[in-house]
Amino acid sequence: MDRRHFLRLALGSAALTASWRLWSLPAGSTDSRLILVFLRGAYDSLSAVVPYNDPFYYEARPTLAIPRPNARQQDSSILLDNRWALHPVLGDSLLPFWSSEQLAFVPFSGTGFVSRSHFQAQDWVEFGLAPSDKKSVSTGFLNRLLVELKASPMQQRGVSFTQALPPSLRGDISVANSPVRLAAAQNLDDSYEQLLLNLYQGHSLEKIVREGLGLRQEIRQELKEEMVAASRGAAPASGFALDASRIGNIMQEHPEYNVGFVDIGGWDTHNNQGAVQGDLAKKLAGLGNGLDALASSLGDDWNKTLVVVISEFGRTFRENGSKGTDHGHGSTLWIMGGGLKGGRICGEQQLLTAATLHEQRDIPVLNEYRNVLGGLFAQLYGFNKANLERIFPQSNPVDLKLF
Repeated sequence: MDRRHFLRLALGSAALTASWRLWSLPAGSTDSRLILVFLRGAYDSLSAVVPYNDPFYYEARPTLAIPRPNARQQDSSILLDNRWALHPVLGDSLLPFWSSEQLAFVPFSGTGFVSRSHFQAQDWVEFGLAPSDKKSVSTGFLNRLLVELKASPMQQRGVSFTQALPPSLRGDISVANSPVRLAAAQNLDDSYEQLLLNLYQGHSLEKIVREGLGLRQEIRQELKEEMVAASRGAAPASGFALDASRIGNIMQEHPEYNVGFVDIGGWDTHNNQGAVQGDLAKKLAGLGNGLDALASSLGDDWNKTLVVVISEFGRTFRENGSKGTDHGHGSTLWIMGGGLKGGRICGEQQLLTAATLHEQRDIPVLNEYRNVLGGLFAQLYGFNKANLERIFPQSNPVDLKLF
């Protein structure tokens, strides 16, 4: 019996929500940490968190639907509650978090703004705009969060583990950014870094440039050490699990980085998406393993860390003629943390039928993501209505009772 099958037999019941948690997240504390994981390309949430008790799901997806939970069938979905189940490739990595109440899902989530454009929708989400807004702001919601946290040179700083600063972290507060992938991190050699330092010498941005370059040097050094340890000095095959371990190590070693961002691409599965196995399953497995590695690498800091996994929009409820899915609307938001009261599906829900789909094709949005995040920020940082309005204008934060 393999580990996944054992977990399904041991934990796969409607009573998965355990009565214990490893740690307690200090609500209202500026020592709390937030890490946003953005899945660019719009992941198929209906394959990750499966509405197995909605018959229309299997009618609409004859080749892509994930099988109903069956404790004695290895490739079936894994029971979460009386309606939802987990993709089998996520069992090893995420089921322990679910059973210990450190993981929750919010289906029917997204923005009230409807767009089929990845770039437009990503910007809309990262700028944190109201559905009725006309992109009247140029700062990202994570940067506005840092403003509310009153960031200083040594406390409450943001960091992005990306090649370029994402829209969500653009704004008045300077933010360090550096990729954690070898291909991206090795682009800057010593001579180029010196040119950058010379260019910004005496400039108001000199300090943040030096900080960013220093972070790049730390990552490159870690990569070099990994290469030496590997066969013939070659770097091991790296995916999100390796990236996430580096991110956790860096954030643990730098307590001043309290707000982090990382993105993962390749989720636009129009063709040959796969079901239990295939392209999407491999991506989901990598994501789950990465989140597991992130929690492990943070060590005791996991008790004060909140991780949110989000995408720009969902995918169509029905599969297309190419055995894939197209750009949709509603999705499922993931929430993880050492001190959550999770182990449950949160937010408003409704039965999924042909009549209840958005525009007769998509998952409807019942839980606006800004309201969800606003409620989390209120609990995590002790923010009041005025704080939250400056981060998410025209929002109505909801308390999901996760703390």
